[in-house]
Amino acid sequence: MMPELLSSRSKKILEVVVGEYILTGEPVGSHTISKKYNVDLSPASIRNLMVDIETVGLLTQPHTSAGRIPTDKGLRYYVDSILEFRELTKLEKEIIKSRYQFTNLEAIDVMKETSRLLSKFSRYTGVVVTPKFSDMIFKHIEFVKLRKNQVLAVFVSKAGLIENKIVETEEELSQDELHKFTRYLNDILTDLNLVDIRRKIISEMKKEKNMYDCLLSRALMLSQKAFNSDMENDVYIDGKFNIFDCPEFCDLDKVKTLFRAFEEKNILVKLLDQAMQSDGIQITIGTENQFQEMQECSVISSLYTWGDYALGRLGVIGPTRMNYSDVVPIVDYTAKIVSKIMDVIY
Repeated sequence: MMPELLSSRSKKILEVVVGEYILTGEPVGSHTISKKYNVDLSPASIRNLMVDIETVGLLTQPHTSAGRIPTDKGLRYYVDSILEFRELTKLEKEIIKSRYQFTNLEAIDVMKETSRLLSKFSRYTGVVVTPKFSDMIFKHIEFVKLRKNQVLAVFVSKAGLIENKIVETEEELSQDELHKFTRYLNDILTDLNLVDIRRKIISEMKKEKNMYDCLLSRALMLSQKAFNSDMENDVYIDGKFNIFDCPEFCDLDKVKTLFRAFEEKNILVKLLDQAMQSDGIQITIGTENQFQEMQECSVISSLYTWGDYALGRLGVIGPTRMNYSDVVPIVDYTAKIVSKIMDVIY
């Protein structure tokens, strides 16, 4: 929470400026405030208060003759100290719930649908970062021969998420041998997480230490290579083109920069993970984002969980002048619904 910087009158003026700026995307002048809003102050008094607010860094004047717009610091003060988030209506909650009425719930379907839902309801860009594969319960592995000394390992979690990894082998393995490896490993590794899988493989290799030429030992050595590093998070993103509806992104260079960031999975993962240790809704505004490509955007995100365990984050990316009062409750409620679904799937 920011320290108290403003009087009650100045707070009211900042609230009006931010509200009008969110609505129009244009600088806000004292005459606009006087005509449109019931602030019971003359344009001159409003202008003086705006100068005071600008002095503490919460407003800025983009042009000499123009009105003022909130700075990132001003938006942060507004969100933390002034804004009241609205409650979703009963109908809105029912509509969100209804989007998850799948016949067979699988995590991959939930992630895709969640990114679509967040985009549709916020009218910005919806993003979901999947749980780390290492945190999920293993269901099945399949080995597919690619080349002479290269094998594709396909991992499937119990929740239905899929991860692929290419493994280099010292010997050439036939597809028939790989099928046998698959059957053996699925018998001994199913229903374990990655940490337990690694422990199990080492334990089984010790049992087979005098049988390096047998099928089982070869299967274990291949599986050790396949499971020796953490799998990456995946990212589902929807509504990238909604950014074209925001006048602040009419500049083609800005759009290109933002789209490059959208295409970089690691940026999106780190962007949402920067508040992974914090519970509840996290709002990151403009230059608070660690990546320069995203510093004209705000990110509203929340954890989704399995019981008390944090699985991943979901959220909305939009311009800094997004309607926080509307978007925050959408993200918050969606995260709660996804968490309940994860309890069922896992």
